[in-house]
Amino acid sequence: MASRNRFFSKTTTITTKIGSDTRPPVVELLPPDLSPEAAFERLNSLPYCLWLDSALADDPRSRYSYLAADPCRGHRIDRPISDPLATIDRWLAQHPSSRCPELPPFQGGVAGYMAYEFGRCFERILPAKHDEFGLPLAVLGMYDVVLAWDHALGRGWLISQGYGAPPHGGDAERLLLAERRAEPFRRRLFAPTPSSASIQPINMHAMAHGLTAPQFETRLGGGWVGNFDSQGYQQTVQRARQYILAGDIFQVNLSQRLLCPARCDSRTLYQRLRRLNAAPFAAYFDMGPAQIVSASPERFLKVQDGWIETRTIKGTRRRPPADASGGIDRSLDEQIASEVLSSPKDRAENIMIVDLLRNDLSRICEPESLVVDQLCGIEYYPYVVHLVSSIRARMRTDAGFSDLIAAVFPGGSITGAPKVRAMEIISELEPTVRGPYCGSLGYVGTNGEMDWNILIRTLTCSHGWWQFQVGGGIVAHSQPDMEEEETWTKAAGIIAAIDATL
Repeated sequence: MASRNRFFSKTTTITTKIGSDTRPPVVELLPPDLSPEAAFERLNSLPYCLWLDSALADDPRSRYSYLAADPCRGHRIDRPISDPLATIDRWLAQHPSSRCPELPPFQGGVAGYMAYEFGRCFERILPAKHDEFGLPLAVLGMYDVVLAWDHALGRGWLISQGYGAPPHGGDAERLLLAERRAEPFRRRLFAPTPSSASIQPINMHAMAHGLTAPQFETRLGGGWVGNFDSQGYQQTVQRARQYILAGDIFQVNLSQRLLCPARCDSRTLYQRLRRLNAAPFAAYFDMGPAQIVSASPERFLKVQDGWIETRTIKGTRRRPPADASGGIDRSLDEQIASEVLSSPKDRAENIMIVDLLRNDLSRICEPESLVVDQLCGIEYYPYVVHLVSSIRARMRTDAGFSDLIAAVFPGGSITGAPKVRAMEIISELEPTVRGPYCGSLGYVGTNGEMDWNILIRTLTCSHGWWQFQVGGGIVAHSQPDMEEEETWTKAAGIIAAIDATL
């Protein structure tokens, strides 16, 4: 297939290493000074702008970032249906491609988000009592133009696939369509200055869009309200413990929602968040009436070369505050890490979810391929230290994207064990639906590569409100006051970013 590579240097080896039949029709090397941040400034006014942003520098999981917008097709799910991803499977089957190994893994395909309640497509679970914002269960776009950066190499590319070209037209028709789709992106990217159209007004329909769940003042002040007060949250933790002691479940993830009126547009909020609370699986997604702003440290699923990887975070402590120069007391930092590492409660909770994830993956992987390659390892983030485990397995060759999601969604680390009963208890105990929180955002490429996060440390900007949720795993030995305090520890980075917008 013919390719157009206007920005490749003469010394590039991509054309000699990659057969023409494996390459996207248009692959262009971006100028070195066009960073993801600069590209976002120029593309963020396009519909369904999506930035999969590996914002945490010097982290091995932060190698690639992607920016896409204006998908050639969209797929939205508003209520539970059977086989909800059948349309996505068909579209992927109609546009198969091979991975060009010289480029970052996502070279075009389907991307977007699935809400926590998307799991109701697979299990008969009633929703929480209040659904005040009515957000879709899933919004997915078929992205034929992707900007991809490899931070290890310091390079970025514009990739245009030409999806949707007439099958009888051959390579020439696909190249023509790929060129036509790429041209508006080039104009925006290389315009002298960003368009003023990128200024995003704040949607101030908050009063017309009334809140039906009870709201309580929080310790944060500044207009922040929650769907629990302190006593109510601790009582709910105790109710969760009673389910555990009665033998219904072993563990359940419980959360509280925090809410305040918007203080700036969501794009500005995200840019502040990524600077102050960088994360390897951060993301911004504009789905029209709402935007998702995420600083997630947690991977849900990655598929590469047929291998699935999933990671679970269970066990969290707040890091020491930085001094005036930005430094952290190293000995105190190590002491806090040692505390979480040696905590029987945190280790038991983490290992319990590892077992749950192994069970989920067993439905979709080859027998005997499951490997726990990290068990209760320590990982550091700007505001917290986490206990993290990682599991790998080889995906069955006869399984597709929808099979994988049906087997494992939503993630075990944000539900509990056994999963279905834990989800029923979450719907009973939490007064409001979770929406994007604890759902997933990411991509599945037409080349079979996938990477999806778990939407924690995530704000949803909608109807003039900013909302986010914080929670933790409840086990038999949980202490209600400490469980509540853990939620405030997890909120610290988000709150710092929001306070910086004032």
